Amino acid sequence: MVNELMVELSRWQFAATSLYHFLFVPLTLGISWLVFIMELVYVATGRVIYRDMAKFWGKLFGINFAIGVATGITLEFEFGTNWSNYSHYVGDIFGAPLALEGLMAFFLESTFIGLMFTGWNRFSKKTHLLITFLTALGSNLSAMWILIANGWMQYPEFSQFSPERMRMEMTDFWGLIFSEVAQAKFLHTVTAGYTTAGIFVVGVSAFLMLKRRSLQFAKRSMTIGIVFALCAMGGSGLSGDISALLVTKHQPAKLAAMEAEFHTQEPPASWSLLAIPNEEEMDNYVSIKIPALLGLIATHSVDTPVLGLRDIVANNEVRVRSGLIANRTLTELRAGDVTDEKMELFKAHQKDLGYGLLLVEHAKDPLNPTEEEIKTAARHSVPSVTLNYFAFRVMLGIVTLLGLLCVAAGYFLIYKGDLQARPKFLKVLVFAIPLPFVACEAGWILAEFGRQPWAIQDVLPTYLATSSLSPVDVGISLLCFIGIYTVLLIIEMKMMVKAIKQGPEITEPEEDGKGYPPLPPSGPQGGSEVKTQESAPVEAVADAVVEAAPAEVKTEAAEPAKDEAVEAEAEVKAEAVEVEAKTEEEPSKADSAKGGALNAV
Repeated sequence: MVNELMVELSRWQFAATSLYHFLFVPLTLGISWLVFIMELVYVATGRVIYRDMAKFWGKLFGINFAIGVATGITLEFEFGTNWSNYSHYVGDIFGAPLALEGLMAFFLESTFIGLMFTGWNRFSKKTHLLITFLTALGSNLSAMWILIANGWMQYPEFSQFSPERMRMEMTDFWGLIFSEVAQAKFLHTVTAGYTTAGIFVVGVSAFLMLKRRSLQFAKRSMTIGIVFALCAMGGSGLSGDISALLVTKHQPAKLAAMEAEFHTQEPPASWSLLAIPNEEEMDNYVSIKIPALLGLIATHSVDTPVLGLRDIVANNEVRVRSGLIANRTLTELRAGDVTDEKMELFKAHQKDLGYGLLLVEHAKDPLNPTEEEIKTAARHSVPSVTLNYFAFRVMLGIVTLLGLLCVAAGYFLIYKGDLQARPKFLKVLVFAIPLPFVACEAGWILAEFGRQPWAIQDVLPTYLATSSLSPVDVGISLLCFIGIYTVLLIIEMKMMVKAIKQGPEITEPEEDGKGYPPLPPSGPQGGSEVKTQESAPVEAVADAVVEAAPAEVKTEAAEPAKDEAVEAEAEVKAEAVEVEAKTEEEPSKADSAKGGALNAV
């Protein structure tokens, strides 16, 4: 008998480690491409500002990547420690994309990320650009293989159950890879990551503007971040629409749960703007709806109904009865009573075997359940409504808000050109940095909790997927994971904040409004100007500038201004000495020439 507490603790452990890991994944997916774009512009134009941008954002990418890897490795081990029945039952299918993720994607990104950080002065511009591209490609390929595996969990096609081996087996490897569910899931997840990275760049750039540091750097970074985020949100909306159609087709219970649809509506179905679900009575306390919108979103039609949970449960009761026949027949086959009739009977009901396995949790004797136990199993064959309903609306609401913020930021930055003079709005952009992470977590919760009570949709109940562990063991490891991952999260945030506060390393001085100009020419042409600059009291000018600055800027501006002034004065003196040496050298050459001429006469 499976221990229910152990199952719940195992679910909590995997959920906790997944959600911690997924805090780092979206930023890694998106910021790697942003670094590539910035470096591409540098290689194409030769403007040093874009190299500095690639280095600064690349540093933040490296910090996030390292912690993300540390939190992600344990997830694959959990399949063996906490979910051994799952690994046995579907390992033939699920293990293939996981292995390819490690062999192809993880090795690729892990190899080239080191070259990316250490190769700025060792490789040519184009070679380093290729390295950055391969690093970004590796990060996204890693996500692709994971999401192919997860897509199969949502819709387990291209596989079949083997009664001889008592496990699922793959029937079409290429079909698994190019599954419409897996590809839609991949596109939706990576575009969410790109949105996260774009908003992150916008928020950090706003912070630099508030501190009046590296304004041209911040403006260019924010421009790229805004455009990148808006394009990503468009892609996320398109892939989300495709995902909604596929959920309607393959996971109607998930759609009904995320929309709090307990009753099948006449087409076109209305979309719930706000509802308070009553799951016990399978109805809503309150429901505010927009007519016809759900039908258009979920079916792209006005004449296709959207099933409610009551009808889905009734349909699933039929499948539980069919699965009961499959389970009974399979038991007889395994006992050695193999006949052609029994094999045909099993094949006729094989697709519903998973529903028959639901009775293991809800019936004292899964092979001889009562009518009430069958109804209970059918009632628990659909996911929780409240969590899925609000997770979807949190995700949707945050993305809508972020889109409006990006449009407003682009208007003030690009059209009006006065964003740096709007400190309140800049603060809003800074405080918006966590929002896309919350939206990604809400989306992942919807994807996984919306599949319950299944580990593999319609095939393997979560109840039967765990290992034979004691609740104490799982509970202790759960607390350890939460503690360790919380420490890693704090470390990552402190490292990120420190790097952001330090700001970018400016290779050449900024010229406000003109970006990074080329270095001034050196030589005797500017001799008189050099002497004039040398005679100026440079440190006094710096002190005067600091004194004229606002009070909140003085502390941060005083020391950098003096340091820059001292460095400028040293350069001026060096050029002045060089000019004087050349000036003294010219008369000596003239005298030598004159003496030579007299000797010749």
